[in-house]
Amino acid sequence: MMFPRVHKIVQECGAMCEHMASHFLCMPDARSRIHQIQLLRDCATICETLSCYIARRSVFAKAAANLCAYICEVCGNECAKFADRESQMCSRMCLKCAQECRTFAA
Repeated sequence: MMFPRVHKIVQECGAMCEHMASHFLCMPDARSRIHQIQLLRDCATICETLSCYIARRSVFAKAAANLCAYICEVCGNECAKFADRESQMCSRMCLKCAQECRTFAA
């Protein structure tokens, strides 16, 4: 694989966001996290798509990476608004993924 670092980070971010969305849906304060949960699901989906594009060396990979960077950044900033450990951890992962995607797309 030509871009193993970004591929791995995108896969990890997607998996974490999917897991966190499911986790937060079961929390007592889920209603106050609706926006966060929606962004986590969007982030997981774009990360999964980008992972596939990178793996198949799609001509659309860099364009998808730009979108992924944007969604990951928005998701990371939303997660940062919540003080719980899981949200903070997810925020760091999303922001790291956003930076890697920007580097890859450049």
